[in-house]
Amino acid sequence: MLKVWGRKTSSNVQTVMWCIGEMGLPYQRIDIGHKYGGNHTPEFLAMNPNGLVPVLRDGDSQPLFESAAIVRYLASRYGDDAFWPQDALARASVDIWAEWAKSNVYVSFMRPVFWPVFVTAPQERDEQAIAAALDNLTKLLKIADQRLTQHDYLAGDRLTVADIMFGTLLYRYYTLEIERPTLPALENYYQRLTQRPAYREHVMVPYAELRSW
Repeated sequence: MLKVWGRKTSSNVQTVMWCIGEMGLPYQRIDIGHKYGGNHTPEFLAMNPNGLVPVLRDGDSQPLFESAAIVRYLASRYGDDAFWPQDALARASVDIWAEWAKSNVYVSFMRPVFWPVFVTAPQERDEQAIAAALDNLTKLLKIADQRLTQHDYLAGDRLTVADIMFGTLLYRYYTLEIERPTLPALENYYQRLTQRPAYREHVMVPYAELRSW
């Protein structure tokens, strides 16, 4: 059985849990980090010296950390060829968009937009910086919107690892109190994701506990 350390309100934990849910794998999840603590104990640091979640063990395997690496491991071991192709070139075509989502969209949304808007008290926000960050994020989302006019999912017509890495962020993006441009293909894609049981269970999770004011 898979064992996952990490609170359900962590977006990185959600990425892993959604992947697990889509493949129907049995698991045990333990709340660690943020208000739950426990991520700086010697036992946890022995699994991940960074003190961050998630961490995963697959049976008696070594502990794995870094959400993208965990998702690729799970997809390689348990996913079908459509989800994570065995052919190197086909897999790279999926991985391009998975890496794009993690290295560009995630980086452009979580710290410069989500945390300042939701976690920071209104009187302490840098509205100019937030506006600039939203402009940058919109440029990236327009790339996804254009891509999604051609395919139902980010890397083609089936859900893949690329969607796991990208789609996790959209629940927060569409529920955050910000102005959003009209991106019809992206919005339709998000609506398709919200119909997936694993997405509803593991990603559409209220995040009020993250607010510090």
